Amino acid sequence: MRQIVREFQRMADEADFVAVVEETGAHTARELLDAATVLAGTLADDAAGGGCGTVLVQADNSWRTVVATLAVGMSGGTLAVVNRHTTAAEFTAAWEDVRPDVVLAEPSAMDDWAVHDVLPGPAGTALDGWQYLSAPGRRDVCRWSGGVLVGLTSGSTGRPKGVVQSEEALHYACSSTVSVNGLSRGDAVAAIVPLSSTAAYCFGVYLSLLLGGPLVLAGKWNPAVALQRMAAAEVRWTMCVPTMALQMGAEAAGSGVLGGVRAITVGGGPMDRGALGRAERSLGTKILRVFGMSECLGHTSPRADDPEEIRLGRDGRPFPGTDVRALTPDGLPAGPGVTGRAQVRGPSLFLGYARDGQVEPPALTEDGYFATGDLLMTHEDGTISIMGREKDVIIRGGRNIDITEIERAVAAHPRVARACVAAVPDEVLGERVALLVVTEDGDPIDLAEVTGHLESIGLSKTKWPEYVYDIAELPQTRVGKIDRAGARDLAFRMRARTSDPA
Repeated sequence: MRQIVREFQRMADEADFVAVVEETGAHTARELLDAATVLAGTLADDAAGGGCGTVLVQADNSWRTVVATLAVGMSGGTLAVVNRHTTAAEFTAAWEDVRPDVVLAEPSAMDDWAVHDVLPGPAGTALDGWQYLSAPGRRDVCRWSGGVLVGLTSGSTGRPKGVVQSEEALHYACSSTVSVNGLSRGDAVAAIVPLSSTAAYCFGVYLSLLLGGPLVLAGKWNPAVALQRMAAAEVRWTMCVPTMALQMGAEAAGSGVLGGVRAITVGGGPMDRGALGRAERSLGTKILRVFGMSECLGHTSPRADDPEEIRLGRDGRPFPGTDVRALTPDGLPAGPGVTGRAQVRGPSLFLGYARDGQVEPPALTEDGYFATGDLLMTHEDGTISIMGREKDVIIRGGRNIDITEIERAVAAHPRVARACVAAVPDEVLGERVALLVVTEDGDPIDLAEVTGHLESIGLSKTKWPEYVYDIAELPQTRVGKIDRAGARDLAFRMRARTSDPA
């Protein structure tokens, strides 16, 4: 992080400015740099080889995450980020993958994760009451092959993986985002997704340091609080998952409260054009539907001046220098209008996964592409559409059913706020299709209304849900994405309380 820290220091030397706005108030750049200098010295004092080394930080949405970033950057170290709600088993897995030199977190987290059992070295306090524990021995960040950030994937489909990113990748992704969204030096951006997410960290902490403007933080998710804080701080841009955008749209109730926001970038889950359109009109801003992943940060986006069909109906166009392609089952390029397996290469491609304290290079094609696991369709104008995940299928009686196709069709119903399709087991067919629904008005929606809507828009009857369950909110991961495993468990429990379909 040395490059961005030096630039941030230079801007602060020119003129101090508000760099963080959060629950505790505003913090200036100079205050954060002073705190980071102290922290860097504190962590380095115990180092046999000098410097901070690899620091695993509880990355909550507060000034502490920014200070930890600055401190690690000052010493040329590598930062790894973890969520406070990480379980003990998840922390152990992360520790085995990262092998950090220092763990920095609040005392209760240290106890919950049993950090003392894996790091018996020197301990101390920092960041107004947080604790740190250090590993003995020399600290060598060369093991990361130039990586400066280790972020964990959300784990929505399996064990979280440590994704190792270089500073060049972070800088490219953020610079491209600045250009696409027309942002300028000093603009305020908001981080409402947990900063333990690789993407949220990149487009929250790193982006704000690059801009030299306020980073407006929201801790525990509350759409009303997020709207109020963003409006008060005159935020110009933020990134979130679809659920958050729709919830903020409902909370805004047509007030246009975010009229000063140039755009809200939305990705990381199924998205419906109609629902997003209602949300952006309620908020008074533009929503940009994008495609990206922890392994290749934010590699497509539309522009705020694109027509709604492009902004909300597709998933953007690749950043300059990034290539996205679709391949047919026989490995040939899929032409426009043909769905294929997505692959990507570009400057924001990750270095690899963290395995036993070092980088395990990713599996790439001979020409340097990374398979994303998505199904992709390109258009003649260079835009793309994500058609679902390769493995997001329900196998009913031997027939593969794409759950994303069903979710998109259901989301077009005017009374549906959010929907998630999950498989429930069946003795005869193997799996059947269940639908979890959150309605706009809170009134229940039944199977007949859903299937009537699907029939009216022409979705094949073989793909219709056989069960519909009204719920207050969809299961979510810590970063607000749909928790597919949690949705399956919920659908299974609700199915167990009902009779077989006719």
